[in-house]
Amino acid sequence: MKKTFLFVALAIFSLMGKVRADEGMWLPMFVERLNYVDMQKMGLQLTPEELYSINNSSLKDAIVGLSEGATPRGFFCTGEIVSQNSLMFTNHHCGYNAIQKLSTVEHDYLTDGFWAKDFSEELPAEGISASFLVRMEDVTEQVLSVVKEGMTWEERNAAIKAKSTELEAAASEDGKYNPIISAFFEGNEYYMFVYRVYTDVRLVGTPPSSIGKFGGDTDNWMWPRHTGDFSIFRVYADVEGNPAPYSPDNKPLTPKHHLPISLDGIQQDDFTMIWGFPGSTERYITSYGIDYNVESFYPTIHEIFKLQTDIMDEFMQKDASVNIMYADDKAGLANTWKNFEGQMLMLRKNKVAETKADLETMFTQWINADPGRVEKYGNVLNTLAENYELVSAITPVIYYPNYAGITGPVANAAMFSSYIKAYKDANSKKDEKGEKKTEEQMAVDKAKLAQIEETYKAINVDAMFAETYKPLEDKTFIEMLKLCYNTFDAEVNPEFYNLVEKKYKGDVVALANDILENSIFATPESIKAFIEKPNMKAAEKDLAYVVCKMMIKQINDNRTAYNAAMQTISENNHLFVKGLREFYAATQPEKDLYPDANSSLRMSYGSVQDYQPADAISYDYICTANGIVEKYVPGDYEFDVPQRLLDLIEARDFGQYADENGELVVCFLSTNDITGGNSGSPIMNGKGELIGLAFDGNWEAMSGDINFEPRLQRTINVDARYVLFVIDKFAGATNLIEELTIVKSEPEVVNEECTMNNE
Repeated sequence: MKKTFLFVALAIFSLMGKVRADEGMWLPMFVERLNYVDMQKMGLQLTPEELYSINNSSLKDAIVGLSEGATPRGFFCTGEIVSQNSLMFTNHHCGYNAIQKLSTVEHDYLTDGFWAKDFSEELPAEGISASFLVRMEDVTEQVLSVVKEGMTWEERNAAIKAKSTELEAAASEDGKYNPIISAFFEGNEYYMFVYRVYTDVRLVGTPPSSIGKFGGDTDNWMWPRHTGDFSIFRVYADVEGNPAPYSPDNKPLTPKHHLPISLDGIQQDDFTMIWGFPGSTERYITSYGIDYNVESFYPTIHEIFKLQTDIMDEFMQKDASVNIMYADDKAGLANTWKNFEGQMLMLRKNKVAETKADLETMFTQWINADPGRVEKYGNVLNTLAENYELVSAITPVIYYPNYAGITGPVANAAMFSSYIKAYKDANSKKDEKGEKKTEEQMAVDKAKLAQIEETYKAINVDAMFAETYKPLEDKTFIEMLKLCYNTFDAEVNPEFYNLVEKKYKGDVVALANDILENSIFATPESIKAFIEKPNMKAAEKDLAYVVCKMMIKQINDNRTAYNAAMQTISENNHLFVKGLREFYAATQPEKDLYPDANSSLRMSYGSVQDYQPADAISYDYICTANGIVEKYVPGDYEFDVPQRLLDLIEARDFGQYADENGELVVCFLSTNDITGGNSGSPIMNGKGELIGLAFDGNWEAMSGDINFEPRLQRTINVDARYVLFVIDKFAGATNLIEELTIVKSEPEVVNEECTMNNE
């Protein structure tokens, strides 16, 4: 049996081989031990200390995690510092929300762009914070010291959370730093990341969306790509260089390191590295998890988000103010549904579940070769299979009513549900069990109601409806109720189904319109009147509230089973990865394993490469400004461009930003391993010089978050020279160009003596 296993393992390992140099999102603290030799061979010219150091200035000090709050828990994008005054580059789509909030119909920075001529014109970008990593350290031993034999999964997680909180508090040095402890390898290792977080971040420059979002949703995830996906911000600090809230007295932060920008451009096979904050991958997911995603989770979210973005598109294209209002929401939803659409397609096409199943077969054979391993890991895969099957059936039943329940008047009714319940409790002489309340219980319920009343009186109702457009919101509400009604029959949601069937003769649109026209929770005026003079009997019978309760009941009827299954999946994923690491250590010890992305600082490295997506099709590794002209469609919301850009391209007025052939490279491809959160990450050459900004992956490798596809997987980067061209030649923002450290290598000198001798 052991010999058979060994033969099968060797046969498959010969195909798998060692982890490719361009696969993996690596922790920088291990660069010298795990990656440095490979990187040197590929073209890296920096020392390990120049890459990552906690004592001296290093490349890590120029990498910025972007989040929405004052704590660095989950970075939505990455930025990089490119000047001594903390000028920061990131993607246009990363700055989109901030640009939207700063835009008005009179000053539409999304449509027209924005360029500050000096510090005084820079605009506060509320909601964006910039986190700089001070250090990272392995705290696995300390964290897991609290885990005891016989603990339940909940007890284990609670003990780990408490210990992590304790360690984070000690490392904060009374609030000077923001430490975060994160789990790796499904909770088998723990690392602490210590940050300084700056909340005064200001918009400095952005191209119009016709450049920064050129191609729109149609080109999203596609190659060739001609999107100038960049925006520019600046990080501010108090006069002593410490984080501080926005103040006119704050000064640009003096960074520990900033990236020079190279004009040398790129060639096939050039070394590339990307540093940033990738959000999440699932490289260790089982085939059962893939089946769940493809057959249940992805289709559910795809259908909901696609429906909502189609409605947004309909109204946004007709009205500039509506376009500004919903631009960021629509961009986020559209990016998700197209991502899931690509994953559903490519996970099947690239046979990722089959690849995982082959690994699971090997893993099972390894387990069965030893009784001790059978005891530890023998039931893991079967348990995962059973529970993924369970959540696959439950997921649509929970997610459809959840998203229907957060739209329109039903969502507003949900806000007031605790108020209605408190009023009902306070005026009932019986408790939930039907037993008579004591005087003390009655007093407690009355006091609770009084407290809740004060809370609801303080609600800013106008803010609830701000940044919303009623026709768009109403249509979304109608379509979401239709989706729920058409998806679930009387067996799944009998109350809602019967309401539509009996009272509205199967016409769910009539129900939706009745709610929109008559519900207390449909308009700001009726909600204000309700708060001023609550009529709880009317509220309890209100159709929006009734439907809200029906949606909540459908969710709650399935929540317990769903949560239990997901918890079992989490526990067994932990065991699976633990066993898998032992399996690799025993059978392929030379294989270096990297952890899944989890919004912590990572480094990936690779090279500039083209690719062949299908038979007889080849894609070049660059695309040029000529493609902008070829794709240009006047008046089209995705493919229109400013006339000035067209004039510059047609005149070939590219200045120093042209390549050796006189062309303006817009985007290029590399083999770097990235995912969401890496948007805005710097892509650098072997000298640590900025050559572009990563902003997307390619369609054919949409399965890459689960399984790296070396033949197909590419990162799409906007070329740094195109970024500078737009800043300089298009926008005329020479003040920003002068602030940058722009470098260009001297041309190679031909050996004249050898040339003469050859002659």
